[in-house]
Amino acid sequence: MPDRRFRPLQWALCAMLVIAAAGCSREQAGAARRGGPEIVDVVTAEAAIKPLGVEIEAVGTARANESVEVTSKASNTVSAIRFDEGDRVRKGQVLVELDNAAERAALAEAEAALAESQNNFKRSRDLYTSKALSVSQLDLIEATLKANQARVDVAKARLADTIIRASFDGNTGFRRVSVGSLVSPGSVITTLDDTSVIKLDFTVAETYLYVLEKGLPVTAATAGLPGREFTGKVAQIDSRVDPVSRSIAVRAELPNPKGELRPGMFMTVKLEGEVAPALLVPEGAIVPEQGRTFVFVVENGQAARREVKLGKRRPGEVEVVQGLKEHERVVIEGTQNLRDGGPVREQQAQAQAEQTTSS
Repeated sequence: MPDRRFRPLQWALCAMLVIAAAGCSREQAGAARRGGPEIVDVVTAEAAIKPLGVEIEAVGTARANESVEVTSKASNTVSAIRFDEGDRVRKGQVLVELDNAAERAALAEAEAALAESQNNFKRSRDLYTSKALSVSQLDLIEATLKANQARVDVAKARLADTIIRASFDGNTGFRRVSVGSLVSPGSVITTLDDTSVIKLDFTVAETYLYVLEKGLPVTAATAGLPGREFTGKVAQIDSRVDPVSRSIAVRAELPNPKGELRPGMFMTVKLEGEVAPALLVPEGAIVPEQGRTFVFVVENGQAARREVKLGKRRPGEVEVVQGLKEHERVVIEGTQNLRDGGPVREQQAQAQAEQTTSS
């Protein structure tokens, strides 16, 4: 059974709580009547026209301007090697000589048959002039002459195939044969790369297709050469967009006179579209809502919600192409507490305030 001595104290506490609650309600109602909507502290920035160029970042693979695997056209043995690994060679320079004894003999035989055919043809023309030889007989002798000439050409070509030359200026790779090695068609003897210009292949999302054009400046870097940047230009743009990745292949060319870049390098690429003036606001000012975008503009101490249409972007800033004018001030901090038409206490963004003060 509860102690009756404590009942007066309990009633007193309950009465105090009721009186306090009634007092709070009266104070809140009075504040609402006196102050109206609560003033929100916000940070604003000015919409300004600045130069804007779309920046695209990608990764790509370096390739030689020209690159081949040096091979033999026929089965033969190596008789001489005329290059060292890593040599800079000129177009037409001899790299490897193959055994050519059989080819030289075949050429000598074909040249002897050709000489005999030429003599026969000369005598036959004299006989034909004197009516001692018919037209058909002269045609047969002439056909034999042409056939023997063709055999000489074939023998010369086979003899030329025993001498393997550089097809363009470049650097040789590792030597994969030795003197006396038997090579067959397709056997790799060495590699030859022209790295005076490096082709850099990379892909770009199709959304940037409007930016891409031949001659667009490119800046590339690689982890293998830290702190170095290489500049070049877009040389080719693929004629098709990949239907799976929705990207398009791009090829840039980078001058490489010192040979610092090597084929196969992994490189990061940056390219920037044509720079043009654009109305920019900080990204923090954008308020997305149900597929639409808004900003809050401060006008006469009040926040006005404005629907805008966005354009290009760059880190920290976004272009507004519709719904906003230059020099209008937009809220970049405090938008989550704002309502359209609500009162605000404005504070400039620190960077803009310092810029205004310095000017």
